[in-house]
Amino acid sequence: EETPALFTGDTLFIRGCGRFFEGTAQQMYDALIGTVAKEVPSKTLVYCGHEYTVGNLRFASAVEPENVAVSEKLAWALERRASGLFTIPSTIAEELSYNPFLRVEEPSLKRHLSLPDDARAVDVMPELRTRKNNF
Repeated sequence: EETPALFTGDTLFIRGCGRFFEGTAQQMYDALIGTVAKEVPSKTLVYCGHEYTVGNLRFASAVEPENVAVSEKLAWALERRASGLFTIPSTIAEELSYNPFLRVEEPSLKRHLSLPDDARAVDVMPELRTRKNNF
């Protein structure tokens, strides 16, 4: 049986997501949470358009410092890049454990962003993207 693959271009990056140049936070939320997180099988390999993994993991560590999966994956990614190796692909299951843009419903992430626990996940998305833009 072949492993499914998802080629995400500039929408979903390993541990991150693209900027909202031509779309809205609602559209990104619908694409990432409504489609990718809920409909794509967890074993699916994710191939993105750029190698931004280390920077994205540093940001993920800043917004979810207590997420052990992030710190472990950052150490792995730093080692891979120091050896001249790629960090792509990932899997949907991995992304769900440490990509903050797929974790906008997590109370710990909302708290770190100084948002109330009952903040709508779709409202977390633009706050998170703004912080990433300025990181």
